[in-house]
Amino acid sequence: MTKANKLWDSFKYLTLLIAALAILFPPYIIVVNAFKTKAEFQTKSSISLPDSFFYLKNFAQAFKQANMINAFGNTLFIIALTLILNILIGSAFCYAIGRFNFKFKGVLVGLFLFATIIPSITTQVVNYKTIQTLGLTNNLLGPVLIYVGADILQIYIYLQFIKNIPYELDESAMLEGASLIRIFRTIIFPLLAPATATIIILKTIAIYNDMFIPLLYLPRPEHVVISTSLMRFFGVNSGDWQMVSSAILIIMIPTAIMYMFLQKYIFAGVTSGAVK
Repeated sequence: MTKANKLWDSFKYLTLLIAALAILFPPYIIVVNAFKTKAEFQTKSSISLPDSFFYLKNFAQAFKQANMINAFGNTLFIIALTLILNILIGSAFCYAIGRFNFKFKGVLVGLFLFATIIPSITTQVVNYKTIQTLGLTNNLLGPVLIYVGADILQIYIYLQFIKNIPYELDESAMLEGASLIRIFRTIIFPLLAPATATIIILKTIAIYNDMFIPLLYLPRPEHVVISTSLMRFFGVNSGDWQMVSSAILIIMIPTAIMYMFLQKYIFAGVTSGAVK
């Protein structure tokens, strides 16, 4: 190995090390501060270790103060209803687009492509006015409609999978007298299980972490969700940071577990169709 190659390898490893530290540093700060007392947090450095990792009072207080039982319930309702609508509408739409030729099909697909380049923040005035007209502000159904209508990720994931399902399956079912609805329900949709799992994971994480839409459409305290529950630890000029750290750690646990066990579906769904 030449000297130049050694230098290049050293540079690559150094870059990876810096990237790993940059990624791991914020979780480290959250973990060490979640176990500190208020006195420790005020007198010690924020990067120092706590006196004890068995100080769990912060977690109990954070869970109660943030009303996390209500927050988890509201979040679960929004996620479940959004996923049901996304999966049903997205899979049916992609079945029609992927299997049939009709007038303005290209225009319709082009409009979806065009929608991806429009910054979502620029449409918030129209979205809010629409939700307000429907009387769904301060209603859990408001964010559901926004999440269902504003994200077309499921369209592209389902299309990738449907294009790889042989059309001969449809033809065989038609020869047996099956209707298009039955073909979709009994043949196509079950084969879309990996795509559905991918959408469930990605949408769940996106909704779980989103603060902007719940903060805008659900200002009432009884409609608190996981992300907005963290606002209860902040005042006008101060924040209870050790409590915030404990709350964040509680909130991170479900998504971390889900991602650990289901990450293979994410990569399978996103990359499917890239190599045929």
